[in-house]
Amino acid sequence: MGGETYFVHSSAVIDEGATIGKGTSIWHFSHVMNTAVIGEGCNLGQNVFIANDVTIGNNVKIQNNVSIYKGVTCEDDVFLGPSMVFTNVINPRSAVNRKAEYTDTLVGKGCSIGANATIVCGNNLGKYSFIGAGAVVTKEVKDYALVVGNPAKQIGWVSEYGNRLEFSSNGKATCAESGEEYRLENEKVSKISSI
Repeated sequence: MGGETYFVHSSAVIDEGATIGKGTSIWHFSHVMNTAVIGEGCNLGQNVFIANDVTIGNNVKIQNNVSIYKGVTCEDDVFLGPSMVFTNVINPRSAVNRKAEYTDTLVGKGCSIGANATIVCGNNLGKYSFIGAGAVVTKEVKDYALVVGNPAKQIGWVSEYGNRLEFSSNGKATCAESGEEYRLENEKVSKISSI
């Protein structure tokens, strides 16, 4: 099911008008609302919900039991771990309608979010950042930053392959897996070479 270009399991619900890219797979009991946009080559696991006006880039992996609400944008190559959570309002109350107060959250290219992590809305996650399992993110996360805990605190830096970077006194580090080199300058990491 899903036509020629993508796969949708028979138990999933795709509202008319949703945009789904080539090569994407949507699995059991998932729901994609009508103004959602999902890129190419994505994988939505079991029981995933994508709300209206959500944009998902290419090659995004969304594990089981993840809900993505209006205001969230995931760039290319993002990984969302099982049962991680995005909030969309800072001060929710059942008796107070705050739908006009949804706060945007940008998940940068290549970011990985571990299982059961919570991302408080309005806190953007930098490209290739790594959010540890169970972390509660309450502030912005820098590019390539490794954050863990509740509230989440930065404990280091990671490469585009997700490996810890150990910077020498000259401010350079090499990813053990890829051989790519990185520079740390003014508390910002940038890639300086590719293999």
